[in-house]
Amino acid sequence: MNPSRSAIVFPFLFQRRLEKAAADFLDEANAYSVDFSRPHGEAALVPADSFSWRVFKSPVALFLGGIAAVVLELAEPRISAGVWNHTSFQSDPLRRIQRTGFAAMVTVYGPRSTAEAMIRRVSGMHARIGGTTPDGKPYRADDPELLSWVYATASFGFIEAYSAYVCRLAPQDFDRFYGEGRTAAALYGAKRTPGSRSEMAALFADMQGVLEPSDNLFEFLRIMERVPVLPPPLHRMQRLLVKAAIELLPPPFRRQLKLSEQWSLQPWQRRAVAAMGALSDRILLAPMPAVQACRRMGLPDDYLYRSDQSS
Repeated sequence: MNPSRSAIVFPFLFQRRLEKAAADFLDEANAYSVDFSRPHGEAALVPADSFSWRVFKSPVALFLGGIAAVVLELAEPRISAGVWNHTSFQSDPLRRIQRTGFAAMVTVYGPRSTAEAMIRRVSGMHARIGGTTPDGKPYRADDPELLSWVYATASFGFIEAYSAYVCRLAPQDFDRFYGEGRTAAALYGAKRTPGSRSEMAALFADMQGVLEPSDNLFEFLRIMERVPVLPPPLHRMQRLLVKAAIELLPPPFRRQLKLSEQWSLQPWQRRAVAAMGALSDRILLAPMPAVQACRRMGLPDDYLYRSDQSS
């Protein structure tokens, strides 16, 4: 991985406006009243010098990676039925997206005690969810096999998005990132979590015959195109970003899920998304979990920008 450039801090009034918007967004998503800046010195599930802390500070990687992950999850019929029948995704998709993203932030940046408590609460909710698919297959939200697929697809989406649209990575960077996620995956109940790129490829090969297109999957993509997840100035780019997320999927999965050429970017569009990803990764906003977690650990606000590691 190439060393990152320095952080961007805008002139005072504009910076304050951006930080206010970030704080308001986080307040909406913070269902667990998490304070990332306390208690002082308490470590997270992964350390501050981890690869995960650098990847998860990127809003573009989180947005694109999250979409790619959900597409792969909804392609698994049992997960698709569980998400559509037992969550608020159809009735209140924006709140669902915000809270899911915030839970990922807690898992990476939150104090370990806070992250573990949140994971226990989430696991308790999963234990109460179950049913059958339209063709009669039983499912449970706490099934270790399904949890493993959910965690694996999330890891895949975030790291692939970061490499494609933020900062090009070397193979060993992927392996490091996957390995760092295993602690949290085990806490969530996932049993077969890939710890390297080759293990992820093996899992994908095993899932080739399981995944299938569905109405739920395409409804999710329609939701992601129209729900105002991004701030108004960027809302016009949302369809472009959804396409960018689809392009992260392995080509065999795209064909299998009938995600045709209409979901592909033009070269200039790909460059525009990459420019947006590189720029947004440098903007330092004090309310964001990455910065607050650095303060908790006694590190400078720009630690994740100026102390990047080479591969």
